[in-house]
Amino acid sequence: MRVGSRSDLVGGERGSLIEVSPADNNRPTMGEEREGEEELLVPPLNFAMVDNGIFRSGFPDSANFSFLQSLGLRSILYLCPEPYPEANYEFLKDNGIRLFQFGIEMCKEPFANIPEETIREALKVILDVRNHPVLIHCKRGKHRTGCLVGCLRKLQRWCLSSIFDEYQRYAAAKARVSDQRFMELFDISSFKNLPLSFSSARSSANR
Repeated sequence: MRVGSRSDLVGGERGSLIEVSPADNNRPTMGEEREGEEELLVPPLNFAMVDNGIFRSGFPDSANFSFLQSLGLRSILYLCPEPYPEANYEFLKDNGIRLFQFGIEMCKEPFANIPEETIREALKVILDVRNHPVLIHCKRGKHRTGCLVGCLRKLQRWCLSSIFDEYQRYAAAKARVSDQRFMELFDISSFKNLPLSFSSARSSANR
């Protein structure tokens, strides 16, 4: 396993790319181990498809690994500062999945210190189709994930009411005015030459 900073992707010390070399997969797959049994695929908490090749959720555990395997993930974008659990590392190794970690501290209201530059660097990872399919997750898939997805929606030219509706769908009673304020003020002018799938043509998604 090699751990290193990738300034071109993850903004130096603000994030790190952890490359996990695929293991020698000579062992039987889960399906082969349970031949004759119907395998139950359980998605993580708050799982949803954001766009083609982009998914979101809360923190996955071992019960969700078969489901994640079915997505054919290339990357996971993890938004918490805590180290990734060993069982999750093993899953990444076995499936050749890259881990991008952006450690955003979880704060209570007022949440005035969302690191804008970290969000920008995370968006660059999401916008790079070489990292797709990618799963974005934090602990519960509500606030940190919601803010990042909301900023992605701004790049897709969604109107604010649609962005807030989506955020509130996952945050529910724990929705934060400060999170919504951050998304409202997030400046997308520095993002140029977006891939076609992220262009203003996606504004039809505003509903």
